[in-house]
Amino acid sequence: MAKTSPAEFVNQVRAEASKIVWPTSRETMMTTVMVVIMTSILGLFFFSIDSVFGAVVKWLLAMAAGQR
Repeated sequence: MAKTSPAEFVNQVRAEASKIVWPTSRETMMTTVMVVIMTSILGLFFFSIDSVFGAVVKWLLAMAAGQR
């Protein structure tokens, strides 16, 4: 494995960093909006599933307590 000097390493990092293509502000905004929408939808979905399972468990516990 060849050793790389610190100066050569910095030059390589600069060369790689110059190849980066940054997203436009419109792309960033669209991605942000999509993330907010999807997390909201998933949050509502998991909240509703949790509520349904909670109600089922309460019902089952009430049924079990009533059978004594």
